[in-house]
Amino acid sequence: MSDTSMLAAKVLRTLEKKGLKLATAESCTGGMVSAALTDLAGASNVFERGFVTYSNEAKMELLGVSEETLSQHGAVSAETAREMAEGALRHSRADMAVSITGIAGPGGGSAEKPVGLVWFGLAVKGKEPRAEKRIFLAGERAIVRRDSVATALSLVLEAASKA
Repeated sequence: MSDTSMLAAKVLRTLEKKGLKLATAESCTGGMVSAALTDLAGASNVFERGFVTYSNEAKMELLGVSEETLSQHGAVSAETAREMAEGALRHSRADMAVSITGIAGPGGGSAEKPVGLVWFGLAVKGKEPRAEKRIFLAGERAIVRRDSVATALSLVLEAASKA
């Protein structure tokens, strides 16, 4: 079992123990967090739904991310990550939602937003949503995406453990 699978299994066990449901909103990972969870038996007990919102239009239409947020801050920003997580929570029956938006590379980066920059959002019912920034080793798309999945699962695990 891979490290990601072991982490996903721990997330599922913790969510089930706490009676919590999870939703995901993914951009640069394209559903990899959802896949990591649903690869495991028992996911249906806690995984409520996942949104893959790769385009800005999808972020707006499916999650309610505001056009103003996207034009002022861009898709890869704390503001967008928070709004994605809030939208996933609002448009689901989940108790918490995690979001991922970033630049996996190898192209698409800039001086302000380099390849490897990923923002994560976490929304938990009854709590203020938050965003966290990570910069992963640039240049290797698969590594950025793999590490983003692990980070998202870790954020969910931490939040579920405190719930």
